Amino acid sequence: MKEFKSHFSYDFNFKWWKQSPAGTIAYVKPGGNGPDSIKSITTTEGSVELRYAPHEQFYIGKLYRVPIYNKYPIFSLLYTAGVKGPFGGEYNYHNLQFLFFKRFYEGPLGYTDITTDMGYLIGKVPFPLLDIHHANQTFALQLQSYNLMNFLEFVSDHYASAYVDHYFNGFFFNKIPFLKELKWREVIEAKILYGGVRDENNPLKSPDVMKYPLTNGKTETFSIDRVPYIEGGFGIMNIFKVIRVDYIQRFTYTDHPEISKWGIRARAKFDF
Repeated sequence: MKEFKSHFSYDFNFKWWKQSPAGTIAYVKPGGNGPDSIKSITTTEGSVELRYAPHEQFYIGKLYRVPIYNKYPIFSLLYTAGVKGPFGGEYNYHNLQFLFFKRFYEGPLGYTDITTDMGYLIGKVPFPLLDIHHANQTFALQLQSYNLMNFLEFVSDHYASAYVDHYFNGFFFNKIPFLKELKWREVIEAKILYGGVRDENNPLKSPDVMKYPLTNGKTETFSIDRVPYIEGGFGIMNIFKVIRVDYIQRFTYTDHPEISKWGIRARAKFDF
């Protein structure tokens, strides 16, 4: 990895990865029904990431650094190539991912953080190598995860997503005497995911692909259909200066098994 004074950086990586199923998950062969019919899958891949963050600044500690966001955008392009053969790699594939982040300032109305993420995978691979979208089934609020999505609920080989958080900075609460003294801050949020799985990687349409995992004999892993996955909510920040509590509502795919249609999530963090 190398960073330049222009705030451009590149990062080269090599990864050898052996994945084995654990818990209730099984890697079931095409046409098979028994547990652990595939003991593991092995991949060998190389990647390069190009990142450009003009005028980026950090708050730096001894072992970490925290970005100080400003009005300038951040771009990131990641290319990954899986190679069959070397070091036991079992699959050939190419994966391209693009990320964009920008903070927009709206004067007295506060500011908005927008993150977009797009990806496309070329190649025929089993479901563990698809993009397994970041889910969260804890009570902790995760900004870069879908907080009402179950683990392994959605996979894609092509997708586009957007995370939008608007921070009002007390625009409403500062007009209410008691709340003004508490210095609480309002935030609203929305997360949208659209994607899918091509027929060659979909075990429901291609019988020679590893099956999706089963839970109590039922499939609880899906691909995005014609309707995007959407969740949104509102929250209160700066409680005791460090706590944020959000109410989140799930708007689509509410008929999936064992999902939560709404929830309360919280996080504690010092913001700089």
